[in-house]
Amino acid sequence: MTDKEQLDLLVEKYSALRHEISKVIVGQTEAVDSLLLAILGNGHCLLLGVPGLAKTLMVNTIARTLGLTFNRIQFTPDLMPSDITGSEILDESRQFRFVKGPVFAGIVLADEINRTPPKTQAALLEAMQERCVTAHGTTYPLPAPFFVLATQNPIEQEGTYPLPEAQLDRFMFNVRLDYPTFAEEVQIVKQTTVAPTETVNQVLSADDILNFQQAISRMPVPDNVVEYAVRIVSATRPSDEATAVSKYISWGAGPRASQYLIIGARCHAALHGKYSPDAEDVNAIALNVLRHRIVRNYYAEAEGISTDDIIKQLLNR
Repeated sequence: MTDKEQLDLLVEKYSALRHEISKVIVGQTEAVDSLLLAILGNGHCLLLGVPGLAKTLMVNTIARTLGLTFNRIQFTPDLMPSDITGSEILDESRQFRFVKGPVFAGIVLADEINRTPPKTQAALLEAMQERCVTAHGTTYPLPAPFFVLATQNPIEQEGTYPLPEAQLDRFMFNVRLDYPTFAEEVQIVKQTTVAPTETVNQVLSADDILNFQQAISRMPVPDNVVEYAVRIVSATRPSDEATAVSKYISWGAGPRASQYLIIGARCHAALHGKYSPDAEDVNAIALNVLRHRIVRNYYAEAEGISTDDIIKQLLNR
């Protein structure tokens, strides 16, 4: 199958995916799209939202439609790295045997990742980066495809260990989940207070996802689109040149942001029936890519300027 045929098939499958997911998840269209984009871009995603917005249900539903195994890890202050990656045990034959941890799954939901100390956070982040786990000198590859979707609670910060900026940079997207609208919440209550009647069907397989990832990675990108993405990222970095936003930023995004802007733009273009991304595709995913890579300074906090405000000013400029 040619790349063009793969991309055409992806558009059809995307429509079927959205239909199956909507059987369980009401609203949250942008969040679902962002998760699918991150998966097609072979990246990881950080979900930011208050409790009760169906983050776990959303990720579990997406895993079922994609035909991937799903594990949820509840991060707590006493969680150890071996609780994630696995450990060796002495079996009945008195031989050491490695027992795989919950990270060995197609989709891993790291719930409240900021609840655990940095040592345990690092174990998961290393698996995200290397896509393998090393225990007692032996390396165990993680399944392909492999995605980590981590959640953070934005309102309870007591007793948390925030992820450092260098570790946040490993996530392709930072997606914010909003409260449902009044009509959506009415539908949610009606749908979840009775016995479930809808069955979610599998739409894709692991091989399908890998094939789509390869076709998207070969999608041509015009030079002007690459330059546009790099100009956006460069504008987030403080410089001697005074701009409308430079006075609000103490630290800007690195080269990985430029890479993810292009990868995300490719995926966004593919899902919308294009064979090459343009500036509109870059703008569509810029907030999710840059949101966790810009550090505001005192002036931004004092004037109530959010990171999203800064990014929107850059895009408008």
